[in-house]
Amino acid sequence: MQTADRTDKPPEEVPRRVWSGTALQVLGRFWGAGCTLAILWLASGVLAPEGFGRLTFYLALFMWLDALVMLGTGPIAVQRTAADPEQVPAVLAAARRIRLWGGLFGFALMGGGAWLFGEEDAGWILLASLYPLTHVLELSITVFRNRISWGWPVAVRALASAMSLIFVTLLWRREVTQPGLYLVAIAAGSTLANVLLHLVARPHLPRSTGPVTPARGILRAALPLGLSATCAQTYFYVDNLFVRALEGDEALGHYNVGVRCMSWLIMLASYVSFTALPWFTRRHREGALGPAIARVGPRLAMLAGVLCGVLWPWTHELLELFRPGFGAASSSLRWLLGASVAVYAGAMFSTGLVV
Repeated sequence: MQTADRTDKPPEEVPRRVWSGTALQVLGRFWGAGCTLAILWLASGVLAPEGFGRLTFYLALFMWLDALVMLGTGPIAVQRTAADPEQVPAVLAAARRIRLWGGLFGFALMGGGAWLFGEEDAGWILLASLYPLTHVLELSITVFRNRISWGWPVAVRALASAMSLIFVTLLWRREVTQPGLYLVAIAAGSTLANVLLHLVARPHLPRSTGPVTPARGILRAALPLGLSATCAQTYFYVDNLFVRALEGDEALGHYNVGVRCMSWLIMLASYVSFTALPWFTRRHREGALGPAIARVGPRLAMLAGVLCGVLWPWTHELLELFRPGFGAASSSLRWLLGASVAVYAGAMFSTGLVV
């Protein structure tokens, strides 16, 4: 019987669109990473060292909030609809409701926390913390994920990264020295991305007649994944709390540039996982999940080991390329390189658990 992948290759062979979709996302991520690097470079040149450290602290908090707000609903939406497209309206209705409540909680937590702890630029931080609410709209790209069709999502996110860079450049040219305004500029680009992603995906969503009854069991299924992702982001970024408390905001800014290097290194593992999820789901239903994971996982782990090994002796020089003085975080970056290899080694098994 012909499978949903419509390929003449053996069932365990990886479809080309998994690799092409991953390559497209990686190219888009490189563009986004380049924009982020330019944003941080511009901000570090005009902000005081302590202000730059606070900016990176709140950017890290945004990454944590993203995982908390999405709460595993993205993978569950794919899992529920990849082989059953008729369920898309009901599943998205339930998942959006979860993200809405998560976004409101994140807004209260981040914005309220800034006021409570007397952070500088608390008003701008409060405004920027509205951004996670737009993840409700971003769920519409489930239809593209199911098709392993990443052209529109990558193009829109690339445009949004460019817009964030433009907004920050305008602030830089005016020599604005308030970290909170730079945070708002970056959040504006991310907000634009989520809105545009919904607009381009909306014509492809299945049409429904009458009110849509949200699917049941979405929260119960998504919660373990969401808590796992939130815990992952917590242990990835919780060191910000300790570095800031022990070493101060200036050292935190240096350290977070190294963390950004790690995030760029591990992006391939993340994108292969997301891209392969629909294919893994279908293979699981055919009883062939193990061989499918075996086709992908070892290749990624070997690639990570080689890449991190090459970078290991050059961590100081790599950070100094950003700005003189940032090489002080080179020893921390070596620890982060080792962590990157571990991420690659376990990425496909985590995706298999989601399936």
